[in-house]
Amino acid sequence: MRYGSIYLIVKDFEKSVSFYEKVFDRKVSAVNGTRFAMFQNEGLNLCIMNGYYDVENGSQVKTKGEYWEIYDNHSQIAKDINSRKVFINLGVQDLRAEYNRIKELEIATQMTEIRYINVFSPYWYFTFMDPDGNPIEVTGNYAEEQ
Repeated sequence: MRYGSIYLIVKDFEKSVSFYEKVFDRKVSAVNGTRFAMFQNEGLNLCIMNGYYDVENGSQVKTKGEYWEIYDNHSQIAKDINSRKVFINLGVQDLRAEYNRIKELEIATQMTEIRYINVFSPYWYFTFMDPDGNPIEVTGNYAEEQ
């Protein structure tokens, strides 16, 4: 088995694509209309799926096999409350510079300050939410100010 990608089912496709272009500081790598977008990042792909595309464009959707509400009702998934059980973790060389860059973009909601934790292995990080409430944790090298 190989890793394929993680994809997020989102409420506002264009807003989410724009958000992640700013976070990753790069344009989307590939798109499938306004249904699906992929950001390739050193073998780890993060994809954005428009939760409403299939309902709004039903004539384009052809399926085989049994319909499973829990997996296949993308519009309901997009509407569901995000439980934040999955964190997107990104690594950077300079945590302070990345913190300032994200803050200046004014795209992050519920953004923490730079914080420290040591449970078996110490690291510095900050966290913020994407437009659908998916938490993003950024880790990297950090020197405390004296």
